[in-house]
Amino acid sequence: ASYLTWGVLQERVMTKAYGSTEADPGVKFQDSQFLVFMNRILAVTVAGLCCALTKQPRHGGPMYKYSFASISNILSSWCQYEALKFISFPTQVLAKASKVIPVMLMGKIVSHKSYEYWEYLTAMLISAGVSMFLLSSTQNKQPPTVTTFSGIVILAGYILFDSFTSNWQDALFKYKMSSIQMMFGVNLFSCLFTIGSLLEQGAFFQSLSFMLQHPEFAIHAGLLSICSACGQLFIFYTISQFGAAVFTIIMTLRQAFAILLSCFIYGHSVTVVGGLGLATVFFSLFLRVYARSRMKTKKRTAQCQAPVQKV
Repeated sequence: ASYLTWGVLQERVMTKAYGSTEADPGVKFQDSQFLVFMNRILAVTVAGLCCALTKQPRHGGPMYKYSFASISNILSSWCQYEALKFISFPTQVLAKASKVIPVMLMGKIVSHKSYEYWEYLTAMLISAGVSMFLLSSTQNKQPPTVTTFSGIVILAGYILFDSFTSNWQDALFKYKMSSIQMMFGVNLFSCLFTIGSLLEQGAFFQSLSFMLQHPEFAIHAGLLSICSACGQLFIFYTISQFGAAVFTIIMTLRQAFAILLSCFIYGHSVTVVGGLGLATVFFSLFLRVYARSRMKTKKRTAQCQAPVQKV
């Protein structure tokens, strides 16, 4: 619920003008980094309050290690916002669904994990479905080739950085920290990095001025931050309990509902081939979940039927 609301608001903030009238087309908000800062400042506040009010395990992880996840998280968030300037939200969502493959590859590099053959098979099916959707996606007003290419490059950056973030966070949980402590550490560095960048560019006060001029934007940005902070509580808990790959699958399933909401609210169209690609992606995800549950059942059966050695 947090991220479905967040996705709808994100598309509204980045693609629609504020202050539009019959005589004035209005103006769009341009600074993605300011939205990232707002999301992170609320998240670190929520996590800090949780740490102060509830009992947490003794912190044993080096603080500087949070900065790596923070930098990659900021870059992935920035790419995610910027991509909406060049491509439609459904296209972005389906491209994000292909994160399973880079997350698995990054898991091998960062955490030295191994995967079963069916995990690679479903990952390839997901990529095929995404490709079908992207290649068949047509709009009434086609953007220039360079703009479309820019959107693809930005999406690739988002997938790369986001894959590293979840796997690095998964590796950090070996220090036996809680998900709230992880959320506080990552967002603390994110706040420091983004506010420093915004002040250096002079964009911080420009964005505040835009917020004061357009109260509707202030409401949307505030709700966006609340949804992001609530969603992060679930994200860090899921990664700590189930790992990066399972988290990615759960979030990808959420994208199906996000696409339907976006098409319903903002009037995006999907072709027949695009619909087939969409079906392929989510069929692959359900197949992956089914295969995982079958494998766990076989392991439990094998353990129960193992012969007892006689002395």
